Amino acid sequence: METIAIRCRELVKTYAGRPPVEAVRGIDMAVAAGECFGVLGPNGAGKTTTIEILEGLLVATSGEVEILGMQWRQSPDAIREAIGISLQETRFSDKLSVLETLTLFRSFYRRGIAVADAVQRVGLEDKLHAWVKDLSGGQRQRLAVAAAIVGDPRLLFLDEPTTGLDPQSRRQLWEIIRQYGAQGRSVLLTTHYMEEAEQLCDRVAIIDQGEIIALGSPRELITRLGGEHVVEFTLAPQTAGADRTENAWAQFAHVTSSVYEDGCHRLTVTEPHLVIPQILGHLEQRGGQLASLTTRHARLEDVFVQLTGRHLEESPPNT
Repeated sequence: METIAIRCRELVKTYAGRPPVEAVRGIDMAVAAGECFGVLGPNGAGKTTTIEILEGLLVATSGEVEILGMQWRQSPDAIREAIGISLQETRFSDKLSVLETLTLFRSFYRRGIAVADAVQRVGLEDKLHAWVKDLSGGQRQRLAVAAAIVGDPRLLFLDEPTTGLDPQSRRQLWEIIRQYGAQGRSVLLTTHYMEEAEQLCDRVAIIDQGEIIALGSPRELITRLGGEHVVEFTLAPQTAGADRTENAWAQFAHVTSSVYEDGCHRLTVTEPHLVIPQILGHLEQRGGQLASLTTRHARLEDVFVQLTGRHLEESPPNT
């Protein structure tokens, strides 16, 4: 059994133009067998281009890609037999039923799982004979995942798989992903839900401007942020104009970073019980008043904002 599911070295993708657009700029990445690996990035970061090269949908300008120890130019059919792909938007024939659609997809593979098993895993048993055109958006998303797993792939690509799903269906899909890892299978996942990345991914890569700018487990990346806690507060309207700069708060002891966004101050701190009295004392000296104050543990979202300057949810889905 392979120990590496995906390996890419010095991956580059350049689109012709004046000037040329370098969408991917020298990405090096390895995904281990049995690992759930997350790829996160803002709109235009090169995330989708990278994934489509790995999936064999795009050809790289330069660099090397190995999928399950094979290369696309040498073993395309063998790779396709061994992987499953759920795209952001999968278009099925409207006038085929769920059963007919999955029977068709199962026929593409020499080996796989039973159609009934795929249907059961994504919770579409009651829609087995429904036409695709009559499915809700979330049900179509589950059908796309079922089509991706019906070939029993050793490597599963899931691009925004839980978009449009209700909480119960989302957690059902999480369990499918966890089961794949328990069987030594590998998953490459993109998601706009940071909780999903933290719950499922053994490691994540954050891509921006065509390069990996952070790589590690969610806990490692949060630790690198410099603090385990976040203090968020807003000022009362009559004093909201005071101390609006980030630097004012960043100078406090035990504060590792400070961001001001949409009227809210967000401090990453190591000792919240020591920072909060400093905030209150600082405001008291200047006649400022709090409107709200909350504390929480640092999340992967905080890492993303610090590195890219935006929230992942701000990016449109096609990134």
